[in-house]
Amino acid sequence: MAQLWGGRFTKATDKLVFDFNASISFDKILFSQDIEGSIAHAVMLEKQGILTLEEKDAIVKGLAGIREDVESGRLPIDESQEDIHSFVEAVLIERIGEAGKKLHTGRSRNDQIALDMRLYARAHVLQTDSLLKELLTVLLSVMEENTETCMPGFTHLQKAQPVTLAHHFGAYFEMFKRDRLRLKDIYHRMNYCPLGAGALAGTTYPLDRNYTASMLGFEGPTLNSMDSVSDRDYLIEFLSALATIMMHLSRFSEEIILWNSNEYRFIELDDSYSTGSSIMPQKKNPDIAELVRGKTGRVYGALMSLLTTMKGIPLAYNKDMQEDKEVAFDAISTVETCTELFTGMIKTMKFNKETMEESAAKGFANATDAADYLVNKGVPFRDAHGIIGRLVLYCIDKNTSIDALGMEELKAVSDKFEPDIYDAVSLKTCVEKRLTLGAPGPKRMQEVIRMHKEYLEEDWKS
Repeated sequence: MAQLWGGRFTKATDKLVFDFNASISFDKILFSQDIEGSIAHAVMLEKQGILTLEEKDAIVKGLAGIREDVESGRLPIDESQEDIHSFVEAVLIERIGEAGKKLHTGRSRNDQIALDMRLYARAHVLQTDSLLKELLTVLLSVMEENTETCMPGFTHLQKAQPVTLAHHFGAYFEMFKRDRLRLKDIYHRMNYCPLGAGALAGTTYPLDRNYTASMLGFEGPTLNSMDSVSDRDYLIEFLSALATIMMHLSRFSEEIILWNSNEYRFIELDDSYSTGSSIMPQKKNPDIAELVRGKTGRVYGALMSLLTTMKGIPLAYNKDMQEDKEVAFDAISTVETCTELFTGMIKTMKFNKETMEESAAKGFANATDAADYLVNKGVPFRDAHGIIGRLVLYCIDKNTSIDALGMEELKAVSDKFEPDIYDAVSLKTCVEKRLTLGAPGPKRMQEVIRMHKEYLEEDWKS
């Protein structure tokens, strides 16, 4: 197979060397971006008088035909070619002849691949954002329906204070909202076009880089040709954002796994998002959540791999950078699949609300409110803390809860207790009286939900 760079060489490349050097087995995923960039380049070359109108039309028509034939399956990608760029150019020359040989004028494979990767990454930033937005929509739906569904809030995996299911899901809403903000930031920073940078020092041809950047939807051209071909910061930032998304999904998955257990029984996963055991017929396993949790390390690995690859590379392009693709493709695909599956799992699972409320009532989640009750009766907080601590010990010994104690039992611990203690430590009161912005009180939660709805209607690309 003829190669794009063969003129300098008098011997054929060793087969093992060729295979080791070739990237078409994985960079063929960039086929659509390669065609898109080549069409823009050809149109610009004609505009600048470097190609004739007839040559440009032949190239554009030829590239469009190749794209159509590959997408329809009529033209399989030839993996004996070195890379996707070689494949496209070879087929173009075969189909339209001499005009096809002029497509590469004023362009290097270095700026070509830099463009393809930016186009690919940019598209998947938008795709990832769209999937996160759908997840947020599902979370918000759960929040709207559960502003008064009490459950225990935890610290150190121990019941701490009562919250609502809406408030708990709201915490994850904030995490994924921040993930979208990171994607927005990355999108605008990566959205500059490297096409026209050449191998590293530009070109002597009168290219109009602003024109190609505009055609391809970029905010403008990159401003240093050496950085243009050797920059992978945008990809590292994207992988970092993906790793953070997976961290959030993994944390949420861990809770789903716990809530699905026999000990918690807070939720029931839909059959379509669960699996069984090959030997234990009673099992209904949270495999989706477990796999999301497990695949998080895979995405972390992609980020560390690219950081390690880039740390010792001098300017400008070096072949090491070919290692950016497989890890990036895998990480992007992993995150998109995990996000989509996780959203479906959340959307279809059922909440055992009575079990959640019972768990909050039995776990002394209202102990802090009992201490606050005594403070409001004039007891110093530190003393109130000790009194309620002794009361909790008494309840544990009697296998009961604070709100189930009789008035005599309460007064035996402190004479400050009055009948109004029962209302003060009810789960409903404990939640409703928390009215600061960001707290679980239903009125505040409804206000936050309204703000979230407005946020989801915004278009951050504008």
